[in-house]
Parts: sequence; C-alpha cells; structure tokens
Amino acid sequence: MITDKNLIMKTTIALITAILLVGLITSFASAEGVPAWVKNNAGWWADGTISESEFIQGIQFLIKDGIIVIPPTDVSAEKSQSVPDWVKNNAGWWADGTITDKEFINGIQHLIKTGVISVSTEVKSDSLPVASDDSKIAALEAELEKCAEINQAYPRLNCERAAKHAIEAYTIITNGQSYNAGPLIYYWTGLDTEGNSFEITESGQAILAIRILAVNTSTDNVSMMCTGPAICNYDVWNGDKAFKYSGMDFTNGQIVVKPGTSEIFNMLFGPNIGYGGTTFEYDSSKEYFFRISEPYGKVSIPLELP
Repeated sequence: MITDKNLIMKTTIALITAILLVGLITSFASAEGVPAWVKNNAGWWADGTISESEFIQGIQFLIKDGIIVIPPTDVSAEKSQSVPDWVKNNAGWWADGTITDKEFINGIQHLIKTGVISVSTEVKSDSLPVASDDSKIAALEAELEKCAEINQAYPRLNCERAAKHAIEAYTIITNGQSYNAGPLIYYWTGLDTEGNSFEITESGQAILAIRILAVNTSTDNVSMMCTGPAICNYDVWNGDKAFKYSGMDFTNGQIVVKPGTSEIFNMLFGPNIGYGGTTFEYDSSKEYFFRISEPYGKVSIPLELP
C-alpha cells in the first residue's frame, strides 16, 4: 500500500504540471499502462508543438511522482545529451496507437540508461517512492476539480473516476503496508480503515471486509485470478482452514492490471454463498491471514483480527 508520504514536491511542479496538462481530458487513465493524456504530450512533442526539453521534464516528473512506473534500469557509463530520433518517432507512433505502451516505455528506459532522463529518488527497500509532505494530495485533488471543466458527460465521468482512483491509491500506498508478489505489489491499510472492517453480527456470524490495492511494476499485463469460491487465488487462512469469499469485485474471473497502473479490489468473507464457498468462522485463539497464491507470487498478509 510505507508510513511517510510519496515524493518531495518541488516548486517546479506548478510549471511542469502546466506544461503537461494543456488540453487535459483525463488526469490518470487506469485503462492504459501510461496515463492516456500523456499521449497528447507525446504527439505534441513528435509534431513539434512542444519542445524536447518540455517533454523530457514532464516524463521525468511523472516517473519521479510514481504516475508512470518504469522497471529498474541501470545507467550506462556512456552518456548522451540528446534524444535519438527513434525515441521521438516512438512517441509519435505511441500517441496514434501504432505501438504499445511497452514499446514506448522501452524508449523511456533508453533515455534513463543514457542519462537523458534522471530519476534518482529517495526510495525504500521495495523501490517505491517515499513522500515527504501532503502536497501530492493537494495536487491530485486539484486535478479532480479540473474534471468539472469538461463539458461532455462521459469524458468528465472518466476523468473524475480516474482522479478519484489516483487519490485513493496514493492514500493507500502512503498509509498501508506493502507486500511483494512478483510483478505486483499489494497494499493493505489494516482494519478500521476505509473499505476494511471486522464484526460479529447479532446472529453470531463473523463478517470480514478487505480492500486491497495492487500495483503493477512490470512492463506486461498481469492478471489476478478468482473464477469462483472454489477456484480462487485469494482466501483467508487461520492455520487450519481456508475460508472462501462471500463477495468480491473480480469480473469474469480476473482483474487485469496494466503496466504502471494500479487496481483496487474488495473481498467479503461471511456466510457461505455456495459453489465451493465456506462460512467465515472466527476463533480468537487463532491468527488470520489474507492469502495471495498467484503463479507469479505468494503472499500472506496478517490481518490482526481482535
């Protein structure tokens, strides 16, 4: 989901943001591996509307701020002072959909490797950015407010949905604990935080609600799989018994997390809904864990139920 905040927000952010947000339609597009509005800037750079330095400044800010996630990249001893033509061509082709997010990111990695883009940041052991203050939330909330300026209903709703997701994802990362599982990093903020709860009903039924953020740090699509209670890579374990969900957000059995993006999902454990489900049972003498058992990684998140 790290107890400090995300990245030091310098005074140049206002200038860089102004450059990047010209013609903004959506602030953060979770449907793409890279925010969709960045494609506008890539296209403008490719056709000469904005300068190379403006584009590089913008990409550098997005990487440092965690909006674009680039896999670890070693910096070469051979430095470059300019952007190769093929990288600029890639930007234009990516903007018009000719090449994929992954191919575009490969070009950005080349700029990092040759020192054209500098992404040195303060990081924790899990390689995620560490914040220093609350200015990021203010910036994200400002982007949400900008959505109201969009006249068309569908683009405005998309903008608001993406901006709200960015705010919630940042909050979860800032306040939660991270758990690595291969290409995904899962974050959980603990009980008694938004979307998470545990209670015993008047009838004696234990109800556990869990809200998790998954961040894809790779350059490939990653699927989280749960096709039904009987076949699901996510459950609750108390050392003796695995409990299957009573409700969840998975659509058609999976949630696809695209490169550099995040997804939030909810799971409810309670009464048995059938089809391989189980009734959630609580025993105060046992420790409970939310288990993730994907082919690409396994994690057990301690729930610390009372």
